[in-house]
Amino acid sequence: MKIQYKVLMIFFSFLCSSILIAQVKISFTEPPLVPTLFQAGVVSTGIPERDFALSPDETELFYTIQSPLGYFQTIVYMRKDLKGIWSNPQIASFAGNYSDLEPTFSPDGKRLLFSSNRPLTGDKAKDFDIWYVEKQGDSWSAIPQNIGAPVNTEANEFYPSLTKSGNLYFTASYKNGVGREDIYVAIWTAGKFNQPVALDTAVNTKVDEFNAFVSPDEDFILFTSYGRKDDMGRSDLYITQKDKSGNWQAAKHISILNSNRIDYCPFVSFDKKKMFFTSERNILKQVFDKKVTLEDLEKTFRSPQNGSGDIYWISFDKVLESLK
Repeated sequence: MKIQYKVLMIFFSFLCSSILIAQVKISFTEPPLVPTLFQAGVVSTGIPERDFALSPDETELFYTIQSPLGYFQTIVYMRKDLKGIWSNPQIASFAGNYSDLEPTFSPDGKRLLFSSNRPLTGDKAKDFDIWYVEKQGDSWSAIPQNIGAPVNTEANEFYPSLTKSGNLYFTASYKNGVGREDIYVAIWTAGKFNQPVALDTAVNTKVDEFNAFVSPDEDFILFTSYGRKDDMGRSDLYITQKDKSGNWQAAKHISILNSNRIDYCPFVSFDKKKMFFTSERNILKQVFDKKVTLEDLEKTFRSPQNGSGDIYWISFDKVLESLK
């Protein structure tokens, strides 16, 4: 199994090297007013991409690339230098042997959490747990730490989201859950996490709820759900906000973001101006006016919007405006 992962690591390294660019310039000052591919050809490519995280100071970003059918995932890293030039995408220092995905920054930017099936001991992959690495000067620790019980169990834990209060939100499929897959919170008190509890029915239902981004201030939650009556496709993005009493309101469908394909993995920048998400929407044709060439098909199948998953972004102000 470990040999297979090493082969896949070589495969991903090759794919990343195929998109190397002399200089990568990224501006976050004017987010688009409609969902738009983020950095087509650099971040959004023909490789399946999903989940995205931008550091509080907007000088580092992480995202996940995965093999077809999701057999293997690994986290990719980019960093901006003092001249404003971004490094080319590369496998993160702590990733590349096991499936690592869904990176997220702590509000102070000093810790990066993610989900991984790496073992606690030995070299055999296990269930997915929440892990983290810490900032050490200008780099990240190469050896991740398991966040431990009571958050991690023998079941899978995914998509961590850490708030200013220290509360940790994540996705899990537990036997005592509201539905098949739910969003949980582990409250941080007295220097430790309490036993995780499922969020109420303003968020969780009898269908699937997963991949929640929670505002650092815990005033809104963006999440994905599949199977609701207003679902436009295979999964859609929703938002819930707190009322004046501090209770979560009924979740709203975000029609400006959703398509008839999978739309998931939300993230909002720390300045709350930019939203990023993953979508498997595509521009593939089922019928051609004239006979298509092999060259054209190969170009389409290896390019963004081929249905395998890309990173999109949009003005978060525009998203909130669309809900009124």
